[in-house]
Amino acid sequence: MADGNRKVAVVGAALSDCGRVDDATPYTLHAQAARRALADAGLDRSLVDGFASAGTGVLAPVEVAEYLGLRPTWVDSTSVGGSTWEVMAAHAADAIAAGHANAVLLVYGSTARADIRAGRRTGNLSFGARGPLQFEVPYGHTLIARYAMAARRHMIEHGTTIEQLAEVAVQARQNAALNPEAMFRDPITIDDVLSGPMIADPFTKLHCCIRSDGGAAVLLAAEEYVRDCRKAPVWVLGSGECVSHSAMSEWEDFTVSPAAVSGRLAFERAGVRPTEIDVAEIYDAFTYMTLVTLEDLGFCKKGEGGAFVQARELPVNTDGGGLSAQHPGMRGLFLLVEAVRQLRGEGEARQVWRGEGELPRLAVASGTGGWFCSSGTVVLGRA
Repeated sequence: MADGNRKVAVVGAALSDCGRVDDATPYTLHAQAARRALADAGLDRSLVDGFASAGTGVLAPVEVAEYLGLRPTWVDSTSVGGSTWEVMAAHAADAIAAGHANAVLLVYGSTARADIRAGRRTGNLSFGARGPLQFEVPYGHTLIARYAMAARRHMIEHGTTIEQLAEVAVQARQNAALNPEAMFRDPITIDDVLSGPMIADPFTKLHCCIRSDGGAAVLLAAEEYVRDCRKAPVWVLGSGECVSHSAMSEWEDFTVSPAAVSGRLAFERAGVRPTEIDVAEIYDAFTYMTLVTLEDLGFCKKGEGGAFVQARELPVNTDGGGLSAQHPGMRGLFLLVEAVRQLRGEGEARQVWRGEGELPRLAVASGTGGWFCSSGTVVLGRA
């Protein structure tokens, strides 16, 4: 067993085919992303002794690992919504540091869009009506309505405007225009966002994430494997996780997300400050998520998220995010892939630069699950 101080790096990161993928199953996308991540790392799959997956059936890591031909001795099936993958990355890094695993593969794949198109499922408006949710669902409190309600609270308390929220969608689309893997790349304006069909007040259609197909994979490994990899490592510097509530009645403040806790922990453990971060990949199922998460991570003060977004002081969701690039159900793993690509200098036309020819040194990926029910934040850095 290691002493718990082994450094851990992301050595492989990749996406499967994304967007409109009508001829694949979720397992196909898992396999495609996994193969590409292993090829990206330049490591053989026989070195993978840890595996993490969620979102398929009741035995997700077992079923997917079997499909991929893996027999891991460390597994994780944590499922806390969109933040699952940041939480899993944190668990994997801890396991590798402790010597419980050497190389852990995180994989996700979903055909959420194709399944609806083919009639294999319908669009779901809620997460069910059992347990605590039974007291809210009968009153029409859908998933989108929960986010809309929180956004309206922020607007009332802090004067956040609908134009500031719309700016989040506009910037996401501008980033997506530079990303060949993004599903929607045509430019949009503030007026386009405001004039769209109302979904849940104050959200019109373009305030809400797209529905796509797609998969992603990330390979984490102990420091001794880095020298055998094809590309420079991206180090896991710190992480944090937090769960908050499921019933809205138990959420103490609609204007504060659990990222306020997970972010603080991640930055403290990484030994860095938000002001040192060069690029942020933030879960954006709705425009309000980006704005409030920026506040809670400490990039600006509470209530100043709208002005911060308009100032464009920090590159955010450089691939186009869930609002424009891809959102196949749970997007947390896509945040990690894009953060790694930016730190490696693989962003192509959308690449972020610190200065003349200098790549970013620090990135943060922060995922949100449910309706701000959970949060996972990971700070990454290059050597």
